[in-house]
Amino acid sequence: MSPTDPAPVLRLRDAAFGYGDRPVVAHVDLTVSPGEVVAVLGPNGSGKSTIVRGVLGLTDHLGGDVELFGVPRREFRQHTRVGYVPQRHTLSASVRATVREIVATGRLGHQGLLARLSRTDKQVVDRALDTVGLADRWAADVSTLSGGQQRRVLIARALASEPDVLLMDEPTAGVDAANQHVLADVLDRLAAGGTTMLLVTHELEAFRDVVTHVVVVDLGRVTWQGPAAEFHRDPGAVLHEHHSHHHDGEDEHHGPPAGRAVVPSGPLDRAPRREARRA
Repeated sequence: MSPTDPAPVLRLRDAAFGYGDRPVVAHVDLTVSPGEVVAVLGPNGSGKSTIVRGVLGLTDHLGGDVELFGVPRREFRQHTRVGYVPQRHTLSASVRATVREIVATGRLGHQGLLARLSRTDKQVVDRALDTVGLADRWAADVSTLSGGQQRRVLIARALASEPDVLLMDEPTAGVDAANQHVLADVLDRLAAGGTTMLLVTHELEAFRDVVTHVVVVDLGRVTWQGPAAEFHRDPGAVLHEHHSHHHDGEDEHHGPPAGRAVVPSGPLDRAPRREARRA
């Protein structure tokens, strides 16, 4: 990389993530450059979601280097530059809020918890809603939306922070085929606008025209990575048969120890103390 080239959005070198002293993934080398759309594939329990959660600080960083925009993860403070869409949404019938109110929470990193939305904030929220195709549902109660629409609300919430990279964990999980196509159109618009994305997904076909780079994870290791075009030429040569089987709760076999809850409350939450000691 020359001095004039931008730093990678994300760089992992021999990185390991897990829970306590138990790694789920190890020896991960991965670089995501500006404008790339990277898909992380793998069977249930392979550890692919753990990589994303590790980057966000939602699982323990057990070894190796993690950099965001050229800054070591433990020193990174520009949290609004990273947008996160979790696998399991939390928008249920118990949530009494409008679509616009949920998306507006994506501005908290810019304005503070008690601040009122400024005109600029409102414009950003409206633009995010328009990007995901929900501008006409801004006043709807989120509990009345379909699963696919709720997933788009969460994408809009992440976009409201005006991130430089968007991390999405299984954006099509539990979403019907029609809504998968809608989500693919949303991601296509984002990619066309230059948004950098890292997607954990088992529905690569829906994003075939969007993804630029593919990473395959199995048994806690990266087993293959390369351009999407190369992957599509012969995916059978890359994937084992069991890669095609997916169940929700992708890391259920490698999850946190009993009694320890890991709640993905937002991107780049305070890193566990263990990371600071081992870095």
